[in-house]
Amino acid sequence: MNTVPLYARSDLELLEVNRQFYDPLWTDARLVKPERFNTWPLVCSLVSPLQRRLEVAPGLRPRLPIEGTHFVDISAPAVAKLHAHGANALRGLVSSLPFRDGAFDLVCAFDIVEHVDDEDGALSELSRVAAPGAALLLSVPLHPSYWTAFDDFVGHRRRYEPERLIAKLAQYGFVVKQSAVYGMQPESSRLVDIGMWFLTHRRARALWWYNNIFMPLGMHFQKRLALAPGMIATEKVDEILLVCQKNGAPEQTHP
Repeated sequence: MNTVPLYARSDLELLEVNRQFYDPLWTDARLVKPERFNTWPLVCSLVSPLQRRLEVAPGLRPRLPIEGTHFVDISAPAVAKLHAHGANALRGLVSSLPFRDGAFDLVCAFDIVEHVDDEDGALSELSRVAAPGAALLLSVPLHPSYWTAFDDFVGHRRRYEPERLIAKLAQYGFVVKQSAVYGMQPESSRLVDIGMWFLTHRRARALWWYNNIFMPLGMHFQKRLALAPGMIATEKVDEILLVCQKNGAPEQTHP
């Protein structure tokens, strides 16, 4: 398996990688309700009854309340199952969101910006649909030096250096208010390698084990989300969750 970042791939090629991985996953998976994730206390502190909310690329793991939230995902199986649970869900891309400017007071984008080739297009769209003062919940993997075959396998385009991440968010009008260590990937590279082998060679069996054994166990052993003001120390942090606030209009850097 290639362990070099896929920097040469176009957005369409990366989109196909993501579809090949996630469409079969969501076809065989059940929706996990947002109340079961360690992000739920944070979400409850941010949600209000009249709030306009958007979650981008939730798959079948939405973090925002299903009722009253707009969802956008590229995966047809995910959108269909979200609909089946009463969600307002559309197929679409983070780089081309089908909503008007300033439409939302809370925007959620977990594990998505690292998947798109045009990060400026994605961040610009998240900023465009966020109203002034809106909250943005964002999670991304950190440190290019941590790149493994798993990043290639799941369709990552990049990992972020923390300083560059903060600068990129500021470029589009977002200030980091809080952050926390995040993610459910096993720490053991050996376990990741075994999982990837089974997904490649025994996909049906691997997805059954993931959906029925590993995902429930991962949910059970989630650690409490330990939010801290500003940006946490990121040494040895594989993935981070950021709570950001939109401060005015984004800086325009491309057409």
